[in-house]
Amino acid sequence: MQTILGAGGNIGSLLAKELKNYTDNIRLVSRNPIKVNSEDELMKADLTDTKMLDEAVYGSRIVYVTIAFDYKTKVWEDKWIPFIENVVEACYKHNSKLVFFDNVYMYDKNSLYCMTENTRINPSSSKGMVRKKLVEIIMNHVQAGKINALIARAPDFAGTSGSMLTDLIYNNFKKGKRALWIGKPECKHSFIYTKDAAKATAILGNDSNAFNRVWHLPVSSQTLSVQEWINLFAIEMGVPAKYSSIPAGMLGFLGLFVPIMRELKEMAYQFDRDYVFDSSNFCNTYDFVPHNPEQIVKEIISTMNN
Repeated sequence: MQTILGAGGNIGSLLAKELKNYTDNIRLVSRNPIKVNSEDELMKADLTDTKMLDEAVYGSRIVYVTIAFDYKTKVWEDKWIPFIENVVEACYKHNSKLVFFDNVYMYDKNSLYCMTENTRINPSSSKGMVRKKLVEIIMNHVQAGKINALIARAPDFAGTSGSMLTDLIYNNFKKGKRALWIGKPECKHSFIYTKDAAKATAILGNDSNAFNRVWHLPVSSQTLSVQEWINLFAIEMGVPAKYSSIPAGMLGFLGLFVPIMRELKEMAYQFDRDYVFDSSNFCNTYDFVPHNPEQIVKEIISTMNN
């Protein structure tokens, strides 16, 4: 049995589809799980409930954590840490391997120009501190020999949902408006295509040699600036490549009217400098060729238009 905790969302459903290449025994766990494959086992659960979480992990050979809590610092501080503590204890109890889908919030903000698996851990935000703690909890259990686990780390998403490319560029162009961005669009910015992220996570979870370490999931070797991403969308959609940029310093003020902007304020540093994610280790190890930016944009637009 391979189990996905947080089976909906940007990665969970795509991951379920990829796991079908390895097993017919897939358990999807969330508040309202929906089948992706015909044979999927559905389990309705509140994963912040210790007993329900234990029942979800029971019988699992591999457990994937792709759950997403509300993007609010207070929620992250209250829910993420006890949740991951319960996950690792359940994995230890039921002898399950753990695959944790992670982000880059814990990295030193002055090292974003070339992020590798060895980049310095030095978070400069409250959300980054939470992510750092989660990884420490998992790896402390690994080092103690209690569980086998791996960290599958990804940068910002490119996809049909949960992606700033879609929300700020595609959606605005579709409405006949200018694209929108935060910070400096001239800076390079890595994005991972959600299909590539899910496929790579399934590969790692089903390779016993991949465990007990951190992996960067595959992004295109070609890192574009946000301006270049905007141009690709404009060309494919047949619209002028016009855009407006919100200065990072304005996020606090805008947060008075748009709550998500308030939550993004502490992460603004990611948009005022080059943000380059190196996944060459994964790509070389697994001979993996990610989608290139042109392919990503074409597929996103084709899917969104249908």
